[in-house]
Amino acid sequence: MTQPPFSDMFGTIIDNTPYMKAIGAYYVGTSPDGITMALPWREDLIGDPDTRVIASGVVTALLDNCCGMAVWDKVNEFKPVATLDLRIDYMRAAVPDQELKVTAKCYKLTRTIGFVRAFAYEVSADDPVAAAQAAFVISSPAQAKT
Repeated sequence: MTQPPFSDMFGTIIDNTPYMKAIGAYYVGTSPDGITMALPWREDLIGDPDTRVIASGVVTALLDNCCGMAVWDKVNEFKPVATLDLRIDYMRAAVPDQELKVTAKCYKLTRTIGFVRAFAYEVSADDPVAAAQAAFVISSPAQAKT
């Protein structure tokens, strides 16, 4: 009997991650392009009332979370992961009043490190709000002490 992909749990994981829940992020799905999450635009998430653009810290958190999930998708099981390095290039302001999406893909996996690329966008990753390059350390669950 084969085990279902770990990504089947991603919606539940995001729904139960306090910050992702607080900002209203949700899991869209998995494709050959990677893991996709989305964030509906909300007024309480804006960083500048004059432009009505989602705050960059919210975009950063969404990118970071989605990148970690991309590593889990590649590993296909729960292993603790932690952000080792995260570089984000902001290319333009997000469009006000539009949902923001993030797609992340783990393109290289070693025994202890996952390397990920991600894009934040409204309609197409070909017109990104931001691009991220990340590395995540992967650890094995601690052995139970007897």
